[in-house]
Amino acid sequence: MGQAGFAFTCTMDQHTGDIPMQESPYLEGRGFLVDKLHRLPFLGSLSEKYIKHILRLSKIRTFEDGEIITPEGAYDNWVYILFSGAVRVEKHGKEIARIEEIGGAFGELAAVDGKARSASVQAIGPTVCLAIDASFMSEAAEPLEQALFVSVMYRLFTEVIAQRLRASNEELVRVRSELDRLKKNQR
Repeated sequence: MGQAGFAFTCTMDQHTGDIPMQESPYLEGRGFLVDKLHRLPFLGSLSEKYIKHILRLSKIRTFEDGEIITPEGAYDNWVYILFSGAVRVEKHGKEIARIEEIGGAFGELAAVDGKARSASVQAIGPTVCLAIDASFMSEAAEPLEQALFVSVMYRLFTEVIAQRLRASNEELVRVRSELDRLKKNQR
């Protein structure tokens, strides 16, 4: 049994002998996780019903230091919420961000637009994430329930994307100001 009493599965890489990411089965029926998820900024505003629905679509995944969680250019529909540890976000091999706050989310862009991963995400130290299989977001008992759930998830994704856009805008202004200062000093 792994963390929090979950049985994890893993497969040894036949070429390197490494044991990569470990994951639990889907978390349906794990009601004890509802309170933990309610305390996370990304999911705190959701009702218990929606959190239980998310658990049906989720697994716990653990990663070792340096392990790639999502490679840039890959196609998949997993959205991750950080439970412990930290991650580095890299684009073309250059670090562009770190997510170190418990409850921080990543992977939402690919779930929203269905395109390839725009960046790689790598574990910094041992890292545990809730992995939500967004390809099943449209599974619900009835059409109205499905529409409500999908709209709630997209609202959450939008909040994360808006925060990142604000941070990017601030960084862009800072870099342009520094560039203007350097140009002015060269004259």
